[in-house]
Amino acid sequence: MSLADRITGLFSPTTPSSPAPLDDRHAAGADLLTDLGYRGTPTTPDAAHHQSPLSTQAQAQAQAMSNTATDQDADLGEEARPPYLHAMIAGGIGGSTGDMLMHSLDTVKTRQQGDPHVPPKYNSLTTSYYTIWRQEGVRRGLYGGWKPALGGSFPGTMLFFGTYEWSKRVLIDGGVPHHLAYFSAGFLGDLASSIVYVPSEVLKTRLQLQGRYNNPYFRSGYNYRGTTDAVRTIVRQEGPKALFHGYKATLYRDLPFSALQLMFWEQFHAWARAYKGSREVGVPLELLTGGLAGGLAGIVTCPLDVVKTRLQTQVHIPPEAAAAAASSAATNKTAHASHPQKRNISTSSPSTHTPRLGAVNLKTMSVLKGLRVIYQTEGLGGWFRGVGPRGVWTFIQSGCMLFLYQRLLRELSIWDPQDEDKAAPM
Repeated sequence: MSLADRITGLFSPTTPSSPAPLDDRHAAGADLLTDLGYRGTPTTPDAAHHQSPLSTQAQAQAQAMSNTATDQDADLGEEARPPYLHAMIAGGIGGSTGDMLMHSLDTVKTRQQGDPHVPPKYNSLTTSYYTIWRQEGVRRGLYGGWKPALGGSFPGTMLFFGTYEWSKRVLIDGGVPHHLAYFSAGFLGDLASSIVYVPSEVLKTRLQLQGRYNNPYFRSGYNYRGTTDAVRTIVRQEGPKALFHGYKATLYRDLPFSALQLMFWEQFHAWARAYKGSREVGVPLELLTGGLAGGLAGIVTCPLDVVKTRLQTQVHIPPEAAAAAASSAATNKTAHASHPQKRNISTSSPSTHTPRLGAVNLKTMSVLKGLRVIYQTEGLGGWFRGVGPRGVWTFIQSGCMLFLYQRLLRELSIWDPQDEDKAAPM
């Protein structure tokens, strides 16, 4: 395939190369022929000449039934394949819109999972939401970290849906069962987009946990003036690799989540089309199928989300910085012993790493070890801290994202210039 053909393929829809599955209605045509006495297609002129009118009528009726079944199966089978560029645009808009709509609830979930206070300050969903809103406001409180969230959401979901559509088509055309193709395509789509959204996830999570600058209501261990200051501070104090802290944990959470979400959604959407008997299932069912898929996947992967949040919100001081701090502390102690002062004077810069009390420091970057530490110190409830907000968030966000994805694909197909050229009279 030439380069021009590949570029054109980004803008033009494709049709499934694998045939749509046929059901038992096709066998009904053959059974009808048998019942009416038709035993096969005549192969000689004499047999064709002596074929009875009843057999001819039965053959025509069976063929009509078969054609009708085929048309219906094509209507209710695999969704039409949009151009890759359409899928990426629709996915980017749908994903970022859903994320922004539900960002405040994601903040509540992050506060519950990373709360360092003993006893925890944030417990129930409604009281936590109200407390953050009343004490810190909307912009700096409930919507803290929205800039890095948006900066990673749009390009990330563009890459996700582009990779998902490509992987799904290749797998299905290769004969892979549909359920496994959907699961694998969702897995690969999230893997491809992780390079974009993981750094934004680190920034978003820390700013959500911090809240407003100089926050007197919540001790998170962070005090960034904004997104730019957060990037500079993290890179200067913890190194550039800190922007990818929890990368493995994020993949452990998001790869199975995306795989399950898309597999559930494709299956639920197929059931909805079968229930309605049409490719158009209506707005309520589109929202419901997407929401159920995301909510179910979110609840199943909640323990992995807890570990991811803990790993990404830990402060990681490089060994060189830790050694320098220890040396400085020893020097100050010696100087204080030889020259007593009436009040303590520190010659070192003030620490920017406030000790985080309450939440157990996992002291590991291993997801499995982190799960074990949380279970040993907090029990099974520690694995499912924030499951309420996460379940609600994934339900609504997934419903909005997949609904907008489908709707935008239809709108983009209407404005497709190639479709208009095909519709124009010759």
